Amino acid sequence: MEQRSLFGLSKHLERLSKNGDPLETLETTVDFEHFRGWLVEGLGYGDGSKGGRPPFDPVAMFKALILQAQHNLSDARIEFMIRDRLSWMRFLGFDLGAPTPDENTIRHFRNRLTETETLKRVMKAFDWQLRKKGYIPMAGQIVDASLVPAPKQRNTEGEKAAIKAGKSAREI
Repeated sequence: MEQRSLFGLSKHLERLSKNGDPLETLETTVDFEHFRGWLVEGLGYGDGSKGGRPPFDPVAMFKALILQAQHNLSDARIEFMIRDRLSWMRFLGFDLGAPTPDENTIRHFRNRLTETETLKRVMKAFDWQLRKKGYIPMAGQIVDASLVPAPKQRNTEGEKAAIKAGKSAREI
């Protein structure tokens, strides 16, 4: 595949945004940087003095776990989808052609956070942030992995009392 214009990729991503990229909504809804301290602490990364390839950004890896859970993907499939989808790469902060995490890296990241019980803590805070902004996080009930605002209660006090009394919608 060949880029046909100097700004081809930028224009393509701009069109994705214009069409309503749900990951941009998620990015503006949740403060992912809030989790950085917990993630770094839970992972127990060294100071890098022993060398080796530096680890992937823990916030980007956490976002990958969110995508994996939303779309019910295996580690191998999330590896493929990160490389395949431009909107996912943009959401995760990966550049086109740059290294992306493989399935073993993703599994190791999740397992490390699970062992230290950091994943449970961070996911609880993630759900809280969604609720605070008016979204209802529901496991196992996502059809297209879009963020949809939670419905607001608009019943009057009389209607609420009738509902509690067991009256049907037609009776009310």
